[in-house]
Amino acid sequence: MTHQLTHQLTHQHLGSCLCGAAQFKLEGDFERFFFCYCAHCRKDTGSAHAANLFSSSAKLEWIAGADKISTFNLPQTRHTRCFCSVCGSAMPYVSEQMIVVPAGCLDTALNKGPDAHIFVASKAAWTQASEIPAFDTFPT
Repeated sequence: MTHQLTHQLTHQHLGSCLCGAAQFKLEGDFERFFFCYCAHCRKDTGSAHAANLFSSSAKLEWIAGADKISTFNLPQTRHTRCFCSVCGSAMPYVSEQMIVVPAGCLDTALNKGPDAHIFVASKAAWTQASEIPAFDTFPT
C-alpha cells in the first residue's frame, strides 16, 4: 500500500527584538501589510508611520523572552503596542483574532510589499518634504 503525503506550503518567519531577549517564530502567511500614518502609530513608533503585517491564520510562538513582553492598550481605542520590556522594540501581538507583526522585527526575508498607506489624512506635516538629500549611511 502506498501512502501519498499532501504537503501544504507554510511560510515560517523568525523575528526578535533589538537586544535579542525576545525571539519568536510565526508559521503562516500575512494577508495585509500597511504603512499607517495615524497619530497613535506615529507616537508609538516615534517615526512617520508604522509598518505592520496582519495575519488571521498564522500561529505565533515565543522561542525566548515571552516573560520580557509587555503590552499597552491605549484606553478607548483599538490601538495596542506590544514591546520588549528590556529594549523597547516593537513586537507581535494577537488582537481580535488577528496577529499584528511590526515588519521591522522580522529577521527573515519578507516576500510581500506594502498593500497600502492608511490614515494618510493624519500624516504629519513634516512627512510632506519633497526632495531632500538621501545617504546610504550616516552623513558626514
